[in-house]
Amino acid sequence: MTISKSKKLQATEFDAKFEDEDITEHLDLASVKTRYPVQRISIDFPKIILEGLDTEAAKIGVTRSALIKIWVATQLAKQRSQQPLGSHTQGL
Repeated sequence: MTISKSKKLQATEFDAKFEDEDITEHLDLASVKTRYPVQRISIDFPKIILEGLDTEAAKIGVTRSALIKIWVATQLAKQRSQQPLGSHTQGL
């Protein structure tokens, strides 16, 4: 992400605004790139599971989708750390 040329600020001004104001007008959001390619999936969950996800997500102040990503990433990291060296699944 780069700073927008039309609304250029000195670093000290940017830092001050960052603490107290919305700085998005000073950013060139068109230059933002994702670190990893994204592939959308669709998963069907029973309503009671979705309600539980929403409750847990609200506790930590994230969306349901973000919570699922956090939990899946955490579980994958655990699985990787428990596997013997050299047996990691390629691409995970």
